[in-house]
Amino acid sequence: MASQPRTGPYGQDHGGLARRLGTADAVVIGLGSMIGAGVFAAFGPAARAAGTGLLIGLMIAAVIAYCNAVASAQLAAVHPVSGGTYVYGRERLGHWWGFTAGWGFVVGKTASCAAMALTFASYAVPGPWWAQRAVAVAAVLGLAALNYHGVTRTVLLTRVLVTATLTALAVVVTGIALSGGAAPDSLGDWRGTGGTYGVLQAAGLLFFAFAGYARVATMGEEVRDPGRTIPRAIPIALFVTVAVYLVVGVAALLAAGPSRLAASPAPLTTAVEAAGAGGLAPVVRAGAAPAALGALLALMAGIGRTGLAMARHRDLPGWLAAVHPRHRVPHHAEIALAAVVCVLVATADLRGVIGFSSFGVLVYYAVANASAFTQPPSERRWPRALNLLGVAGCLTLVATLPWPSVLAGLVMFAAGLAGRWLVLRRRARRAGP
Repeated sequence: MASQPRTGPYGQDHGGLARRLGTADAVVIGLGSMIGAGVFAAFGPAARAAGTGLLIGLMIAAVIAYCNAVASAQLAAVHPVSGGTYVYGRERLGHWWGFTAGWGFVVGKTASCAAMALTFASYAVPGPWWAQRAVAVAAVLGLAALNYHGVTRTVLLTRVLVTATLTALAVVVTGIALSGGAAPDSLGDWRGTGGTYGVLQAAGLLFFAFAGYARVATMGEEVRDPGRTIPRAIPIALFVTVAVYLVVGVAALLAAGPSRLAASPAPLTTAVEAAGAGGLAPVVRAGAAPAALGALLALMAGIGRTGLAMARHRDLPGWLAAVHPRHRVPHHAEIALAAVVCVLVATADLRGVIGFSSFGVLVYYAVANASAFTQPPSERRWPRALNLLGVAGCLTLVATLPWPSVLAGLVMFAAGLAGRWLVLRRRARRAGP
């Protein structure tokens, strides 16, 4: 009989990941995951849904994101291992709940990786579709190679990309403010917000741009002093992101108004042009490309760690649980993810899958909030009321997504749950009475 790998807490083998990330590194990972390509594109569909009410939707999304963030931080401090809500759901609610969260995260975020790669290529190479796809595949392979060689290199590049993105956004906002073309009249009539449904749909679309704070929790096995670092890093990254999005959203509305933003596939470019600062359009493009690249990098790192955790518990093939003996990263999971994303990038245009991905992400965070609700007072840092608000908020935003996204999400979860049931049944038969 083959020898079984020695395991530690939560199923990790003794060849675990290395704890190399401090608070500043964890904040950078969170910022790199949130301040991504969404800020350059999300205001358009949000304006179509809610007009000026997108600002209300932004604040609703921020409140729900805060509930999810503190739940994730509180859980990660007690369960500082790779996997995020997949692990929390297993430990607090049961194996099926953990699988549901992990499956939604892995499938939804894999689609998001392909979308981010294509978004990067569309900004970096405004040429024929085949050239964009080739560049997108090259980006995926390059970032996979970087992740393969260690998390400290991932943080270093993320730091560079976040700095470039924030600089571009600062130039855009300053240019709009100094151009003289921005006016309060551009906001339009606050009564034209699309109603409650429109505002909630805008919140669901904008929530997608906040969802990266969990990347810190999914990488909890690589954080130094996780009980102190993670609860500090996640709220800091979220608050910085909310402030940036609010400033950018107000500037874009003042410059172009909700109608022009709603009709534009590149709302920030439209905003600088409407403000009479069209010369800043190349700055928008220069900021969008690294933003998409940073989001892709952080997504790939987070999915690899969740895949590692699921493989450790045999919810994914066991070979995905391998950790590189030198670089201390889940190298098999990273390679498999890169291969799947490259196939998706080369064969399909997934820039319209934000609703599908949002469905999986919102279910993931609903499980996180439910898991945090079960924690005893000795493990709590925030009141249970925030967990209840988080669950209600996530389920409400799921209900506002377009029906094709809801249908695709339900099919995706049904396939995953049915597949796990069949695997467990087969294992039980092999084990015998």
